Amino acid sequence: MTTTETISTANYCYVHPDRETNLRCKRCERYICASCAQRTPTGYLCKECMNQHKKIFDTALWYDYLTGFGVTFILSLIASGLLGFIASFVGFFMIFISFAVAGGAGVYLSNIALQVTGKRRSRWLFITCASGVALGAVPIILFLFFSGNMFSIIMLGIYAVVATSTFYARLAGIRL
Repeated sequence: MTTTETISTANYCYVHPDRETNLRCKRCERYICASCAQRTPTGYLCKECMNQHKKIFDTALWYDYLTGFGVTFILSLIASGLLGFIASFVGFFMIFISFAVAGGAGVYLSNIALQVTGKRRSRWLFITCASGVALGAVPIILFLFFSGNMFSIIMLGIYAVVATSTFYARLAGIRL
């Protein structure tokens, strides 16, 4: 009678040496456990390989944050000033007009921001530019608040919400 011995070599995660695993990173071929694995459409990556892969999508330079915020803040300040001025004369129907104007302003501002930043991309660049759009309406809202024109404040609130969300959706590339 012959006995066969099976030689088993246990593989362990390179991050957690106490966890046995047979899962490998598809890029670097190191063993990873289930908690270290990052799922992709073509397989699993370790956290280090996933971070290296994400870096190629962040192409923004340091001055893009300054120019993007500055341009969107100034243009949003101008647009909200015009909207507040028109809202003081038109009246109730300005509620409906402000939705259309804010959507158009968000698209226009996103196109200008893409041109200014050279179509470079970064998640924090999009958030910085979107905050420039929202904060551009704040000085006009404060001016109208202290002057007592509450109806125009509602219009500018609609502008700030709709323009900022349209701007971010268009700039970040969210497709519905």
